[in-house]
Formats: sequence, structure tokens, C-alpha cells
Amino acid sequence: MRKLCTLVILLLAVSSLAAKKVIRMSGNPILPEFHADPEVLFSEQTGRFYIYSTTDGAPGWGGYYFTAFSSADLVDWKHEGIILDLATKQVPWAVGNAWAPCIIEKRVGVSWRYYFYYSGHNPENNRKAIGVAVADKPTGPFRDLGRPLVNDRPEGVRGGQQIDVDVFHDPVSNKDYLYWGNGYMAGAELGADMMSIVPGTTTVLTPEGGSLADYAYREAPYVFFRNGLYYFLWSVDDTGSPNYHVAYGTSKSPLGPIEVAVNPVILIQRPEAGIYGPAHNSVMQLPGTDEWYIVYHRINAQYLDKSAGPGFHRQTCIDRMYFNADGTIRPVVPTNEGVAAVKLKLSKKK
Repeated sequence: MRKLCTLVILLLAVSSLAAKKVIRMSGNPILPEFHADPEVLFSEQTGRFYIYSTTDGAPGWGGYYFTAFSSADLVDWKHEGIILDLATKQVPWAVGNAWAPCIIEKRVGVSWRYYFYYSGHNPENNRKAIGVAVADKPTGPFRDLGRPLVNDRPEGVRGGQQIDVDVFHDPVSNKDYLYWGNGYMAGAELGADMMSIVPGTTTVLTPEGGSLADYAYREAPYVFFRNGLYYFLWSVDDTGSPNYHVAYGTSKSPLGPIEVAVNPVILIQRPEAGIYGPAHNSVMQLPGTDEWYIVYHRINAQYLDKSAGPGFHRQTCIDRMYFNADGTIRPVVPTNEGVAAVKLKLSKKK
């Protein structure tokens, strides 16, 4: 009888353990080695998530190619290889400094198109410029336009670089927009070909005021739409500073004006957790839900000293992002745990 009771207890214990759901977490950082300025995309064509980034770790931000990583659940990421190389004839107008890309997926009839925007160094005028390449799959091969899409500062702007590009589809007007700028924020409507700027639409959107403690604009604009509002996110301070962080504002139009939030700082360092300089982000809404994620980079804590190059030793992370009932963004808590694995109930489209 005692043996039977012991067996029953063991079976109940095993059953209880089996009933407990094992939660798989991504951990942060989510990508190996050094990757910065991450852009996240969910592809309707493949049913997978993708991250595109600046390949980091090279002195002087000297990375010259872009890679892609893909995942089915935001936890396990597969390296998809190099998708665009600025050191080859793939991009005839640029010689390096492959920085801060973004991408958009478009349905064209029965086909798919992926427009990949990025910045590179243009030796013709010795400045950074923004280019665009197109592919039929999220992992390429990508074919470059052959010339810069944005080669000069907007009229009236003095100083700053043509880098840190973002692309946004407006579900209200069904138009597409491009945003960019270090030292200033600019936006413009994209042509129907997604590879040209509609003349006369370039608008300077730089949020005015603020300080390095809150929302003084530096770079990395990112735009998304939720419940009738256009959200504008940007990075504050220098990318090599532990204080590098994300601020935001909102607008009723994709080309502003931007109203800075009352509490604008939504992502900032947590020294007690060994997290420094979390910023230059992208945002993703989980398909079919009101669940939101923010993908960003942070400085590897072993490279904080200025002599170690903190500005180009950055790693890609992901965390949840939540909203208050009034639509304001709650401050994001950057973590070392990351996010739980997701399981999408979507049929693959062909």
C-alpha cells in the first residue's frame, strides 16, 4: 500500500510539472556579435520576423555590408547571410559606412516587393547619402537603384547627415513616407515606384527644444500609427553615451507638426542591470493583436570606456512596449530577459 501511495504521489508530481507551461525567453541581446540600429519586419509572404541592422564592431563605424536574421517566434534567430554589400559593384555609388537600414514589404499584384533603404558614404561629394534597393524576397538578392535617393540636406538645413532612414506606410491615406536625418529630422512622400521622392513634399520635422536629459533631437526617427495617432520616436544624445535614449511625440499627420509628449522619455539606461545606451529603435505590432514590441541596440557593457569604442560596440535587443488608456506610451523597461516566444496563427500567403 505504501508503494502504491508513493507511486501516486510521483505521478501527480510529474503531471503537475507537465501542466506547467515552459516559457521560452529570447534573452538580450538577441543577435550574436555586434549589431546596431535594428529594423524589424514581419513578412506576410513568409510568416517570419526579420531584423536588418548596421553590422557593428568595426572602428569608425566602418561596416560595409548588411545582413538579415529571421525568426518564427522572436526567440530563435537564423542568420540569413549578407543581403547587400557596399564594397562591391552591387552599390556603384557608395564605398562603405553601411548604416541604419529600414525595409517595407509591398504586395504588387500576385508578387511581393521589398524596398530596402539605407545610408552609405558617397565619395562624389564626400557625404553620407541614402540609397534604396529592391528584392522579391525579404532576404534578397537586392538590386540597388544605382544612385542615391537622398543626396543632400533639405533646403534651409545647416549641418547634419543624411542617415538613419525610416519608411512608413500610412494606412489612412495609403501613401508611403520616408524619414531621415542626424542633426535634423526630415520627412517626404515616396513616389508610387517607392524609389523616388515626390517633389515639393520634403518637410523639416525636427522637434524643437529639450535637453540631453529628455528629448533634444539627435537622430534615428521612427514612425508608426495606432488608434488615429502618428507616433514619432527619436534618439537623444550620442550613440556612444550611456545616456543615449529614446523620446517621442505624436501628430495628426504623417508630416507633422510633432507635439512632444508630456513625458517624452520612454527608453533609457538601467545601470543596475548593466544596460547602457538603449536607443535607435524600430517598433513592431504583432499581427492581429494590439501587442507591441520595441527593437533597439545597447552598448556592450565591456566597451563603456571611450577608448574601447562604445559607439560601435552595440548589440540588438527586444522588449515589450505598452500603452496607457489615453494612448501615451509607458516607459519601456529594458531587460536582460527579453521577450517570450510568440506563436502566430496565420496562414502563409503565396
